[in-house]
Amino acid sequence: MSDERPTLPPVRLHPEAELARDALSAPLFARAAKLARWAEREVPVGVGGDLLEEQLAEAAVHLDLAVDEDGTGYAAEAWQLAVDTGLVEIEEHAGEDEDLPDGAPSGTATPGEELRLLTAGSPQDVLAIWLGGMETVLADAAAPDLGDLVEQIAEGGELDLDSIDWNPEDEAELLDGILGNLYMLCALAEAPEQSVPLPALAASMIVPADMDEPTDDILEEVSEAMMRLDDQFRVLEPIGLVAYQPVDEALIEELDEDGETVRSAGPLEDEDVSRYGMVRLTPLGMYAVRARMLDAGVEAPAVGDLAGKGADVLLGALPDYPETLAQAESEQWLAARDGLSAARDLLSAARGDDDRAPQRRLACQQTLSLVGPEAEPALREVLDDRQLGGLARVWLAEHGATGIPEPSQDMIFWLTVDTLAAQLGTADEDAAELRDLVEGLVGQHTGFFDAVWRVDHPATADVLEAMGRLHPDKKAAKEARKAAFKARSKKDN
Repeated sequence: MSDERPTLPPVRLHPEAELARDALSAPLFARAAKLARWAEREVPVGVGGDLLEEQLAEAAVHLDLAVDEDGTGYAAEAWQLAVDTGLVEIEEHAGEDEDLPDGAPSGTATPGEELRLLTAGSPQDVLAIWLGGMETVLADAAAPDLGDLVEQIAEGGELDLDSIDWNPEDEAELLDGILGNLYMLCALAEAPEQSVPLPALAASMIVPADMDEPTDDILEEVSEAMMRLDDQFRVLEPIGLVAYQPVDEALIEELDEDGETVRSAGPLEDEDVSRYGMVRLTPLGMYAVRARMLDAGVEAPAVGDLAGKGADVLLGALPDYPETLAQAESEQWLAARDGLSAARDLLSAARGDDDRAPQRRLACQQTLSLVGPEAEPALREVLDDRQLGGLARVWLAEHGATGIPEPSQDMIFWLTVDTLAAQLGTADEDAAELRDLVEGLVGQHTGFFDAVWRVDHPATADVLEAMGRLHPDKKAAKEARKAAFKARSKKDN
């Protein structure tokens, strides 16, 4: 039986057809496709497939962009993406090795085979092309800012590559780490549209987990990382990977040529945290980052992954899923099976005395609640089973079945210990809901602790110790601790 725990929280991905539509509507990708169709006119290009000055201006006009530095810049980015993804094919002219005058064409661009797949292919075809383009954009985002070098050259200086503190492998690894952390935070978010503050994302990569108060040096690193991330997310947003609210320009210090502050950043109020940047992965971004992590060998579960797996794998995984995703996973698993055989498989997989067994039985009970009356024979078959008889009676009662035999006191208390053990394995012990459960159980049964310590369950002592920590009444808590001692002594003997 699999006891492996997922390394990342599960996610619910959008359908591939919907993701493909998102890809086609991403601004940069849409522009690339539009220019690829424009290339039906056979566009003359320079070395490497770059658009010549005249054609670049025409491309900007075709994209309804202004023919200025920004407009032609956007057009050049879209054209490069079209070339990189195969939406455009470049045919070099004969004699390409000969010296050509500046501005002379060295080849011709025409629509590539990939362009046809955008309209005639499957959603998987569209997503494969988009993923290829995304990798190009990620490489651009990890590239250094060459602005200083351009200024050096413009001023007649020498090209000094050593002045750039940049290692391509380190930068790519850092960006992967940022996207991985963002994936984790988005997966754990309470709402799909919930964004992550840029300072929190930067801190997640820099501030050590065991550091209570970040030092000034650490805070400076976080600030520098934020500015780098601001640049990178501005690059990644047009391809549809992230939804990004940039850092408010009014909060960025302006420095003179000597590095002295000429305008300080504005003060930050608690309610203004969004001014420091907010980011989240789009549904397309969640799909893309997960695909990259799977390629890297990282376990990144998604709802539906377990539909073809056995009941043991399902019950082993569900305790680590948030409630809504656990139900969605169970529904997909059940949809592929008939109710009666599914119930029998679930009940069989729920047995066991290992540490995770109580959580499997709780997951089994929750999954069986989604099965209709056709599963009744399977539940009646286990009424005398010490581990399953209690949950079987609960299911039968909830489904209005008749002729349910009364459980013994031993079975009632065994089920109580098992249920608490499962809850303690999945919940925060400080949760009010769990404290209320403990208090309610003790209040319902006279002599509760005297009965429970005798229960032959592997987790009895641990459950009683937890009840001693959780029960708000000091006298009851003390009784629980005494009962735990008795249970542990009984087990040792």
